[in-house]
Amino acid sequence: MKNIKLQDYFSSRTSAAPADYLLILAAFLLILAGTAKLHAQKFEGLAPTPPMGWNSWNTFGTDIHEQLVRDIADAFVELGLRDAGYRYIVLDDGWMLRERDGNGNLVPDPEKFPSGMKALADYVHERGLKFGLYNCAGDKTCAGYAGSRGHEYQDALQYASWGVDYLKYDWCSTEKLNAEEAYKTMRDALHAAGRPVVFSICEWGDNDPWLWGKNVGHMWRTSGDIINCFDCQLDHGTYSSWGFMKIAHMRKGIRIYAGPDHWNDLDMMEVGNGMSQAEDRSHFALWSMMASPLIMGNDLRIVSDETLEILTSEEIIAVNQDPLGIQGFMFMDEQGVEIWVKPLGGGDWAVCFLNRNDVTFRLKWDWNYHPLEDSFAARRLDTGRRTFCIRDLYNKENLGTTGEVLEAEIQAHDVLMLRLSAQ
Repeated sequence: MKNIKLQDYFSSRTSAAPADYLLILAAFLLILAGTAKLHAQKFEGLAPTPPMGWNSWNTFGTDIHEQLVRDIADAFVELGLRDAGYRYIVLDDGWMLRERDGNGNLVPDPEKFPSGMKALADYVHERGLKFGLYNCAGDKTCAGYAGSRGHEYQDALQYASWGVDYLKYDWCSTEKLNAEEAYKTMRDALHAAGRPVVFSICEWGDNDPWLWGKNVGHMWRTSGDIINCFDCQLDHGTYSSWGFMKIAHMRKGIRIYAGPDHWNDLDMMEVGNGMSQAEDRSHFALWSMMASPLIMGNDLRIVSDETLEILTSEEIIAVNQDPLGIQGFMFMDEQGVEIWVKPLGGGDWAVCFLNRNDVTFRLKWDWNYHPLEDSFAARRLDTGRRTFCIRDLYNKENLGTTGEVLEAEIQAHDVLMLRLSAQ
């Protein structure tokens, strides 16, 4: 065979590579990895800012099919989500059969995806978007479908043949596997297959992925699964689901490990999935302040105008996508109101007042009395020496300067999200 890149070979074909060819290539790559010690690495530069997109799990679970994906791709374009920066459409658990075929290949469920994954990925790509899939480091996925353990190189080649751009990789049925090594194996397999793929580590923060994830993936989950509530915990016995405030406060001190191309992932969003509008605004604001990937989890076919307004809020998204790439943090908590801050490029700051109270809070904030500082970023908001203009990001209003006491009413579970820019 000519010495060409595997992704060039696959892109030249109109259908998936034959199963026997995939097996031969997978075996060849395994030999190379074991004997030649390939310089395996993640694909650099794919996530300079937190990835933005949509995932099927929060709303649909395993009840997924190709028409749903086509409808979501169309919605990205028609609703302005693509223009707002959302790019990835990711199918979560349940897209494959529970068993592999006779050659050990993953098989898309023919009833759910009769046209196959290559055709579906092509449909997504034709709309200027990127296509993602889910699998698991164990023998079975969390929903009991075929996992990738022992088939990593074979699966990576199959993903490349389909045109996959993003892989969410879960952690069920892993028994005594070493998490770092298991994720390195799939990283190496993806790199060997040759098609650039955003690699999403999803082991729920149990193995401190922020300590080793930078050279392995582009993002790593920091918690168990999210649920559509403000500040609750749903105990399932062996694991829990968490409200977004619980997740925001779950890990302390890990912001120093995040940055361009390696992000703390607070899980897919529940915006539009049954919380109040105020809570949705707070959820979206916190994920933006904490530089988490913005992965929608709602049904975009029936999205309300209010939800769409939150999800496409240009000035909030700009805080999340700030190229400086510093994760925000809670600066203080006063009378049930949390003050979150995030240094931004160009000397700007994002400041978010979040009202955890069940009643409206009347804010009076003296910028000189509460100087903001971030030792990690070596930044200090010195309002005594410089005056900053204040911008209300959700309401798109200017609110004067830091030379004046800020007064505002913040509804229960709502936020006042600001950007401070030097005059």
